[in-house]
Amino acid sequence: MTDRVNSDTTATRKILRPRRLALLGTVAALGLAVLATAPGSSPFSASSFIAPAQAAETAATPPGFGDLVSKVKPAVISVRVRIDQDNDKSAMLQQNRMDSDEASPFDQFSRQFGFRGPGGMDGMPRQHRQMITGEGSGFFISADGYAVTNNHVVDHAESVQVTMDDGTIYSAKVVGTDPKTDLALIKVEGKKDFPFVKFSDQKPRIGDWVVAVGNPFGLGGTVTAGIVSASGRDIGNGPYDDFIQIDAPINKGNSGGPAFDMNGNVIGVNTAIFSPSGGSVGIGFDIPASTAKLVVAQLKDRGAVTRGWLGVQVQPVTSDIADSLGLKDARGAIVDNPQDGSPAAKAGIEAGDVITAVNGTAIKDSRDLARTIATLAPGTSVKLDVVHKGDSKTVTLALGELPNERQARADEGKSQPDAGMPPRLGLSLAPAGDVQGAGQKGVVVTEVDPQGPAAQRGIQTGDVILNVGGKAVANIGDVRSELAQAKSSGKRSVLLQVRSAQATRFVAVPLA
Repeated sequence: MTDRVNSDTTATRKILRPRRLALLGTVAALGLAVLATAPGSSPFSASSFIAPAQAAETAATPPGFGDLVSKVKPAVISVRVRIDQDNDKSAMLQQNRMDSDEASPFDQFSRQFGFRGPGGMDGMPRQHRQMITGEGSGFFISADGYAVTNNHVVDHAESVQVTMDDGTIYSAKVVGTDPKTDLALIKVEGKKDFPFVKFSDQKPRIGDWVVAVGNPFGLGGTVTAGIVSASGRDIGNGPYDDFIQIDAPINKGNSGGPAFDMNGNVIGVNTAIFSPSGGSVGIGFDIPASTAKLVVAQLKDRGAVTRGWLGVQVQPVTSDIADSLGLKDARGAIVDNPQDGSPAAKAGIEAGDVITAVNGTAIKDSRDLARTIATLAPGTSVKLDVVHKGDSKTVTLALGELPNERQARADEGKSQPDAGMPPRLGLSLAPAGDVQGAGQKGVVVTEVDPQGPAAQRGIQTGDVILNVGGKAVANIGDVRSELAQAKSSGKRSVLLQVRSAQATRFVAVPLA
């Protein structure tokens, strides 16, 4: 409550300060007029100022959010779940996540969204706890009872209850969930005239007002206000992170609740907070309405979400990778390795290709590519702009369906920050066929100088260098030749394709 009051007070001060200055100017002018027209009267008499001052003060009163809140608040619900610990092992996993959350400043509400139960937080032994309960928030999106909340609020729930703003309690069922975006759709039966709200069709601007409504700490119907403070946030929560950041205070229990614009439309779903202390510090993260609309529509139609699939492992294009490939800009996603039989492999996309655009829209990096493809349905025909060995081309392919057990990776951690390095790699190499058996491609790293540039890049003994500068290598001579070629052509770095036990990746090694 303190956070909201302070936030509202600050906002009021910001609105009132310039108006008070304007009011003082008006009063001064009126005083001069009185002095000029009535020199015998006192310029400070009450009769000269009361009426104008009252009118100006009334005009200076900020409009507030009362009308907006009265319009949208009835559609916001409190969500309460029960998890049978005896029948669902995930209940213990949920509790363990909550217990271990103190060490992480990024507080996804799934770990601390208000679990309560016999012996839950009062020190009683866990073996006596048969049920645990949790509380979150949600909101109706249709008159017939469909409502949105977070996946982690209803994950593995035995039963779900919702409480409306007027105190009415209903049972609900889970229609479908999507763990990758942390969204869930639930359905309340019994009425056809539930109050509901709509998703916004416009992307919010940084600085726009935002009002959050939810059930923090079980205190249903709580309203806080702030502004949109950033967009496009990646907090490492999932492969499709694209959060809106808001500073309206939200806490445990707000999870799954809506954030509204000034038109009463939902711009985002409250999902996570940055919280070194465990409470709100004014940094909250919302799933954008554009993402929620796509996911919810699929959950309503089929109870699950299917996503487009290219079948490539990708990493971002760093400045050194761009230089080694002769690209003007460090943008796009470089393909580590197309998966056998994938749509990308069938279309001729190869390791080292850089995907720069999808259907004419530029791709910023590997994560942007993953998000873009995930918004498209399997079977969709897409055009990819690709840089292949220095030449630009357009590839048309039909997307596959993302298998549940795997997904196109946007591995931001593959490329290490580059610093100036000498041409010497600091490696001892041997043909892979000699070390690993006939038929093996590339050269094996047999020894690494711990002070050398390759070691700083994370290259280790046992790694296999498959190609250098886009050319396949089979022996030490090939490696030396390609390094010399890259240097003589004026390139400041050369690109190595390296296969380790974990994955295949590209590493840009500066030459100057």
